[in-house]
Amino acid sequence: MAYTLTDLAALQAEGFDTIIDVRTPAEYAEDHLPGAVNMPVLSNQERAEVGTIYTQDSPFKARKIGATRVARNAANAIEAHLLDKPGGWRPLVYCWRGGQRSGSFTSILTQIGWRAQVLEGGYQSWRQHVVAKLYDATLPFRVVRLDGFTGTAKTELLGRAAALGVQVLDLEGLARHRGSILGDIDGVQPAQKGFESAILELLSSFDAAKPILIEAESARIGTLRLPPALWVAMKESPRIVVKAAPEHRARFLAAAYTGLVADADALATRLNHLRAHAGHATVDRWLALLADNQPQALAQALIVDHYDPAYARLTRSKLAPPIATIDAGDLMDPALDRAAAAIAATFAPTSATTLTTTPG
Repeated sequence: MAYTLTDLAALQAEGFDTIIDVRTPAEYAEDHLPGAVNMPVLSNQERAEVGTIYTQDSPFKARKIGATRVARNAANAIEAHLLDKPGGWRPLVYCWRGGQRSGSFTSILTQIGWRAQVLEGGYQSWRQHVVAKLYDATLPFRVVRLDGFTGTAKTELLGRAAALGVQVLDLEGLARHRGSILGDIDGVQPAQKGFESAILELLSSFDAAKPILIEAESARIGTLRLPPALWVAMKESPRIVVKAAPEHRARFLAAAYTGLVADADALATRLNHLRAHAGHATVDRWLALLADNQPQALAQALIVDHYDPAYARLTRSKLAPPIATIDAGDLMDPALDRAAAAIAATFAPTSATTLTTTPG
């Protein structure tokens, strides 16, 4: 029996014990249903080989060879992962289109006695759902952007505001990228499709009656694009602006980017990419500070020469005043706690539509 996907909340309410993605590891790595585990019935190489035989030799031969690989890999998956499952175990299985790979695996599971179902349309039905929500529809949330100069601890404040009950969408965390020349946070960024699935999964957990706090971003974070519905909602949203003195921001950035500064060659490469924008003399001065192991002075130079002018250019077109201006003080823990509390206060039902707060 096939299961038809309507939305993520309905899928989660359905109560499947396990969601099994039987596609190749490469397909799974690009994107998959939230919470799905990968039990590939064809490896990356096997799928490529079967596909080549199908197109260049014989579809019948490809099906025969594919069937042997699927049966063997399905047996291995059951032996490695599923022997401890009870008789009432109820998994949902999917492949690319809900066809042969998932159908074969599900057939074996049901013959054993488990209550397995195939996802109708496979992964493509999930992707169609993501596109409908994030490309074709209007985002059903009120969005508030957390704005401010680079180094005002906006990402840190997002986490602290979330701990105080604010609904927060951390786009840089999901994108694994800082959204600046300093680049990636933890290795390679996810694929675009995986990024969008992660956004929709988090949005699906939110209360549509409450606003969402999102750090102000451009339309791209590293190599990833913000999906259209989210980008439109962000562009039209009110702002909370965070302020801090340049010297405090420089200290905060130097501490936050210790790992990047430690890899001087990699950081020098990133800085050299800005020569066309900042000029050779300016970049040479940055590189001298890096070579002299002066991370805070380098951070302050980047603030003055690059980050603040770029932010000023971006904000010239923003005509509406912020609904709140938060002074984050020296950006140490007590000041950040006060700033997060002030941000959370703007989300209270009794908050005025325009508020200026200085927590000290």
